Amino acid sequence: MSAAEKRAIAGFLEGAYDLDDVVQRSVRLLAQLTQQVAIVQYPTLARSTVRHIELVALSSTRLLTVLILSTGRVEQRVVEVPVELTDDLLADLRIKVNTAAAGERISEAAIALGDLPDTVAPEISRACAVVASTLVEAMSDFRSVERVVVGGTANLARFGDSFEHSIKPMLEALEEHVVLLKLLGDASSSQVTVRIGTEGPYDQLASTSVVATGYGPSDDALSVLGVVGPTRMDYPGSMAAVRAVARYVSTILDEA
Repeated sequence: MSAAEKRAIAGFLEGAYDLDDVVQRSVRLLAQLTQQVAIVQYPTLARSTVRHIELVALSSTRLLTVLILSTGRVEQRVVEVPVELTDDLLADLRIKVNTAAAGERISEAAIALGDLPDTVAPEISRACAVVASTLVEAMSDFRSVERVVVGGTANLARFGDSFEHSIKPMLEALEEHVVLLKLLGDASSSQVTVRIGTEGPYDQLASTSVVATGYGPSDDALSVLGVVGPTRMDYPGSMAAVRAVARYVSTILDEA
């Protein structure tokens, strides 16, 4: 991939203001660069870690909890606490919840926060229990999310001469997110993988190839993106585009 193309990718993704925007821009960019069908899976939140928890007093008994994940995902909840929020109490709570959860995968963080009220001083245990319960609930919501975005389906029109044999099965597969996730494979590595024809998981897609890679902050592959198309695709170009987009998305998430 040329330096000009890399600059174009960086410029296209620059200024994305949230995770949804990053994913939507990435899928459009991949489809344009490769002229194939692009698929981007939202970060698999079960693999993400807690970056930071912020607590902000809204009143003497009302608290805003802000949960920030390594994916850049942010969840805010307002909670009523059963005690008066002094500056010292708020600072103590902030330290306790971050010591328990920051840097941990959300599954481990949820367990640690659930146990936290039993380990703190009695004077903050009631407030700690409410805050910890709110954060655990937010983490449970995150673990249930698994989505993919597809772009560039119109690019398949270029292969209309083989519609029944290869394009129709591919169009049907694009309607099933479970199938797409299996096509892309596991996001356990940031290496680009290529599966051609019968190397894929579905016999009916034997005329289809997949080029995919994992992405995530700090080389931690949280999810996967790639392109799907007929086996006569431009493999070097597709691999370079997939690798470059994944690298820039990972950088954006790392800086979020």
